[in-house]
Amino acid sequence: MRLLIAEDDKLHRSFLEDVANDTFADLAEMTLTSDGEGAIEAFKSAQYDCVILDLQMPKMTGVEVAKSIWARAPATKILFWSNYTEEAYIRGITKIVPAAAVYGYILKSAPEEQLKLALQGVFVAEQCVIDREVRGVQQRAGNRLSGLSELEYEALVDLCLGLTDKAMAARRNVSLRGAQSRLQSLYQKLGLEKGDIPSSDWGPSFNSRTRAISIAMTRGILNADALRREEEMLMSWLSAKSH
Repeated sequence: MRLLIAEDDKLHRSFLEDVANDTFADLAEMTLTSDGEGAIEAFKSAQYDCVILDLQMPKMTGVEVAKSIWARAPATKILFWSNYTEEAYIRGITKIVPAAAVYGYILKSAPEEQLKLALQGVFVAEQCVIDREVRGVQQRAGNRLSGLSELEYEALVDLCLGLTDKAMAARRNVSLRGAQSRLQSLYQKLGLEKGDIPSSDWGPSFNSRTRAISIAMTRGILNADALRREEEMLMSWLSAKSH
């Protein structure tokens, strides 16, 4: 087994090294890196079959590192080890997992024995091992009635990026009416239809557009990392359209 560990915190990195040595007797090689770019460089120089990734690292996030690794070697088994259970991170991972890939998601708050079981499950038994709390977020996000569909999620992203309805329609290659229909569906899921918004003497208490942004951030449907990636993609799209 060739194992790559990417974790920016020195104590956590040392802990993972000790746990891996205790768990596996057949480690042919183990490399430790402290940031995302270092992880990718290490993987390029000596391909690893197993990887442990922290999600929040300097220079590149764990999701970005995993996307790069899986693009190069889709059979690589990856265990995400993180403090985060926000939907933005879960969606980010779900969208990049190759077909039939083996991966896991374990929280840093999990006991050491649970971490060892996750390592054995993903790297040896080749089973997907997802923390119960994370699985709950996945199920809520995928629920047809309460979770956002991909089209509604795209509408939310475009709204948070500040796009007008016409710009949303152009970016997603739909009619203006189609873009507005997606927004209305999004508002319905977030409880922001006109009849749901409390009113008083001053009229409606919320603006649906800006309230949706607040809900997205407070619920963890979107976060700064996700928006930064979306902003980069938006700028690329705008640049292409300007030529």
